[in-house]
Amino acid sequence: MDHDDLSPATRLVALGRAAREPGEQVGAPLTLTSTYHADGPASYGRVANPTWSAFEEALGSLEGGDALVFASGMAAVAAALSLVPHGGRVVVPSAAYNGTLVTLADRSEAGEVVVTQVDITDTDAVVAALDGAAMLWLESPTNPLLDVAEIEVLAAAARERGVVAVVDNTFATPLLQQPLALGADLVVHSVTKYLSGHSDLLLGAVVTGTDEAGRALHERVRRHRQLHGAVAGPMETWLALRGLRTLSVRLERASGNAAVLAERLGGHGAVTRVRYPGFGAMVSIEVAGDADTAERVSAATRVWVHATSLGGVESQVERRRRQPGEPEAVPDNLLRLSVGIEDVEDLWRDLSAALDSATDR
Repeated sequence: MDHDDLSPATRLVALGRAAREPGEQVGAPLTLTSTYHADGPASYGRVANPTWSAFEEALGSLEGGDALVFASGMAAVAAALSLVPHGGRVVVPSAAYNGTLVTLADRSEAGEVVVTQVDITDTDAVVAALDGAAMLWLESPTNPLLDVAEIEVLAAAARERGVVAVVDNTFATPLLQQPLALGADLVVHSVTKYLSGHSDLLLGAVVTGTDEAGRALHERVRRHRQLHGAVAGPMETWLALRGLRTLSVRLERASGNAAVLAERLGGHGAVTRVRYPGFGAMVSIEVAGDADTAERVSAATRVWVHATSLGGVESQVERRRRQPGEPEAVPDNLLRLSVGIEDVEDLWRDLSAALDSATDR
């Protein structure tokens, strides 16, 4: 059945299903096997799995490309970075996901890549940095400063220069932004976060375009997954597909909560800055005080969970500079808020009280 005429919210529910045949199950099956009979479409569990295919169909349709699922978000990041030739230069935001920056720093120290860090809000500077580069790595919004990049302009500039453009779309999700349609070559996701949405699994994904160049990149990434063994567990993939079904309603509720909280936090005396791009469910704030003050806020919440992940149904808060390797561009007193689907008044009372108690207001 052709689903291209359906809205993303409907495709989330309709895709990745079993065939519509009498007696067939409605949901996608969980296939637990390492071995297949010879001479069929699948040869071995590291090569293919029907549960992978169901999830990849759904996510690929949402992003407008072909998806590959990986064992974790970092496995997906590593697969995308494997496209950079030895000694190639990668242009990356100066403040971005810790795992990506640490990986690039390690590879740079080993002499495998050259890294150029940029302020992605300075479009002209980013374009200038692309000359001679092998890859442009973007997050938009960035983690945790929530800066927004002009993806379409930067992707076009990258393509003109033969630079592979990658966008980590974990924060926005394909419901709010489709980087491939804006000219990117690859999209990376930590499926652990919003796509699965329940803080109960590790999974990642890479999505490539469907044109000839996209198919070539897809084959290179697929081969990396197969040979490096960064394969997703069928059970985790099945759970992620189940979580994906409710992405639209979860994100709508969480985003609505985030908008309310961002406005109220802007007027709270214990908050000196609110970082909120105007969409999505991530908000970052800088508290009045130092790192210890921010830590006290995190420890004082009763509803908000003090944790280092994001994108779950529960609201989470963390001071990001507590993590080793977090870039210096991230203020010591910054708290990253992953807003969940709880009642917004409960979230506000809890966070406001924690801010008051931690700053003696």
